Order: sequence, then structure tokens, then C-alpha cells
Amino acid sequence: MTMIRSVYHWLDRRLRLKPIGEMLLNEPIPGGASWVYVFGSATFFLFLLQLLTGMFLAIYYAPTPDHAYDSIRFIMSSVTFGAFVRGLHHWGASAMVVAIGLHMLQVYLYGAYKPPREVMWMSGVALFLLTLAFAFSGYLLPWDQKAYWATQIGINMVGTVPWIGDDLVRIIRGGETLGALTLTRFFALHVLFLPLLMFGWIALHLFILRRIGPAGSFEERRAAESGAAVPVERRRRTVSEPFYPRQVFMDAVVMGGVFLIVAVLAIGLPFPLADKADPSDTSFKPIPEWYFLFYYQGLKYVHGPFAPLATWILPMVFYAFLMFLPFLDRNPVRNPAKRPKAILIGVAFLAGVFGLMAVSLNEIYSVPTTDPSVVRGRELYSKLQCGGCHRIHGSGGAVGPDLSYVGKTRDRDWLIRHFIDPQAVVPGSFMPPFPLSPTEMDDLTNYMLSLR
Repeated sequence: MTMIRSVYHWLDRRLRLKPIGEMLLNEPIPGGASWVYVFGSATFFLFLLQLLTGMFLAIYYAPTPDHAYDSIRFIMSSVTFGAFVRGLHHWGASAMVVAIGLHMLQVYLYGAYKPPREVMWMSGVALFLLTLAFAFSGYLLPWDQKAYWATQIGINMVGTVPWIGDDLVRIIRGGETLGALTLTRFFALHVLFLPLLMFGWIALHLFILRRIGPAGSFEERRAAESGAAVPVERRRRTVSEPFYPRQVFMDAVVMGGVFLIVAVLAIGLPFPLADKADPSDTSFKPIPEWYFLFYYQGLKYVHGPFAPLATWILPMVFYAFLMFLPFLDRNPVRNPAKRPKAILIGVAFLAGVFGLMAVSLNEIYSVPTTDPSVVRGRELYSKLQCGGCHRIHGSGGAVGPDLSYVGKTRDRDWLIRHFIDPQAVVPGSFMPPFPLSPTEMDDLTNYMLSLR
């Protein structure tokens, strides 16, 4: 600790760090620190987590159709902590969407987009759009069936834009078909252009925040303006309270909690790959990530000449409404109780989003689906006559271990090593090694992992 202080003082004498620290930590918060102000910091933390995990994934990732899928499989099966890092990246993306959504919802409810914070709100909407661009551009990179066909649908929707739709599609794809140039462009967009834009907009967002200050709580401001009695212990915080230490503590606690949740999901719910992308398999029906499900469901209700209404007209109207909300809402009051129209619009929007999402989830899970790889693995299990020694849910022999719930007790790496050399993994085992191709090995492993 003494050494850290000495280094800090040495740097401070040369770089004048103390004024910077005071500027960052002594920012006054009107009404005092609060747990409802943590979502912005949580979003920024998750962006840094995505940046860090993405850098490690990029070390092994090969952005070509021939090698992208295999490189992801290699990361998950052979790289130390590779599956965990990919899990952090996947679940971190979902957490970031949740965090920025909650942050925007808090700003909307508190009326913190009203003058003089119009520009800050608009920069926040731009950050939200960049977050969605990150999600869409990263979706293609695994190059499996789900990624390929979901991206194909997304690009086709761009083609419905009048006059410039076809040109936009060619620019996005890099040609007439979704292929190598598309994957390269999405990779460059995801790891180069979007991070640079995101850092620039975050810097602008924070600059605006420092210039105009936090909005604070509408309740505290209302109490201060009306002269209402304020408890003694809160009186000092009625006007303002420094960012440090209470708000810093709250932000740090939430960041730690968010990381713990994401890490648990990365370990307990690994994100599997579907089959490798097959452009000729037009029967495959992709399902987007949960945060696009409401939009995916809405597209089902609009067909024919009205399709552009859902593919680009309504989204454009919605984002334009978000961007210019401070100029459309002329009510100067921030108190939600005195803004019934704004609150009603927000409630109606959330009800529509979650309603469509619920309908979509019900349709998805009401129809039993099986991964094609699992089906092939089951067929391979039967072809190799594994049932002569092993029992699955009461069917089969009892010579070898019961495999009814092997997917809960063994992981992918253990199963693959066991198929390649059973005696090396389980000394004394009489199970012979199986000379399987990589695809067969993957299929049989997926079938074993499905037994839960």
C-alpha cells in the first residue's frame, strides 16, 4: 500500500493527477447518491468486459468461411478457459443490452432528457444504436446455421428500403451473396469500427455529463424548491452530494454483482454451436437472440406490400421518436406523476415488447425441436451398437455405465477424450476407442450432452 502511494505521489508531481481525480470523484449529484443511478456505470463496465473477452477470442478466431466455425470449436474445446471466455462474451452481450435498456428507462422515468440535457439524451440513443449494431455484427461470426440464416434475413430486410435498398445490401454483403467478403466486413466492423465509434461516443457522453452535471432525483429537487421539510440526515444531500464515496461504492457493488451473474451463466449455461453454415439448406429456420424476439414476432404479422412497414418504416419512426423525444415532450415537469401521457406511452411500449416476446417464446418452446447434430449423434449411437453395453432411461444393456444423465455429469472435453482413448481417461475400461471423423465425434458428443 505504501509503495502504491509512493508511485502515485511520484506520478502526481509530474502529471498533476490530483486535479483529474478531484474532477472525476467530486462531481456533485443533486439529491445525493442512489442505487437507481448505477445502470450507466454497469453498461460501461460490461462494454469493457466485452472488449477484453473479444480481444482474447480474436487471438484464435479466423474470419473466413472455411475456418471461422472450426476456430470457434477449437476455442471451446481446446483453448484453456476458451469456453468460459466465449460464455462471458455471449452473456455479457445480453447483460449489456439489459443494462443500457434499464439506464434509458431510468432516464425516461426521471425526465432527465429534458432541457438542458437534450444533447446528452441524443448521444445516449446513439450509444444504444451502436450496442444493437455490435449485437448484429457479432452474430454472424460463429458461421453456424443460426448465425448465417439470421444474418441473411436481416440483410434481406435492408433490401426493402426503397431506391437504395439493393445498393445497401450489396455494400453490406460485399457482393451478390453472403460469403467470405460479408464475414470479413462484419468482423472488421465488430472489432475495429464499432469499438472506435463506441469509445468516441462514450467520451462525448461523459463530456456532456461533466458540462451539465447529473440530473439527480426529481423528488429531491421538488422538495428543495417547495421548501418542504427534509430529515436532518438527508439535508446535506438535498442540494448535492459528491460522486465519491457513496455512489462509487454503489457502482462497484453492482459491477461486481453483474460480473458474478455473467460468470455463473458462462459456466452453467454454455452457448453451443449449431451445425456449420450451409447456404444450400434453405429449410433451416433461425431464431434470433432474445432481445430481437419481439421484432422477429412482429414481422410474422406483416406480409406482402405491407412488409416494409415492419422492416424499416416503423423502426425508423421509433428511433426518430427516441432521438427527438426531448423536443417532442414540451412538458417541463420531471415528476412521473405529473407526466401521465409520457408514462402511458412508455408503459404501452413495454407492454407491446414483452407481449410479443412472450408470444414468440411460447411458439418456440411449444413445438419440440431437436438439434440436427443431436439427431445424427443418436443415429450414430445406434449404428455403433453402444446400447449393447449402456443403458439410457431403462433401454439397453447394463455392462457399462448408465448414460441416462451423462450430460449433467460430464463435459464436452471429457467425453471427446474418452471416445478417443477410453483407457487413458478411465484406467481399466474395456470400451474400445472409436475412429470417428470430427463431425461424427461432435455429433455423438452433442447427443451425450443432451442426456440430462
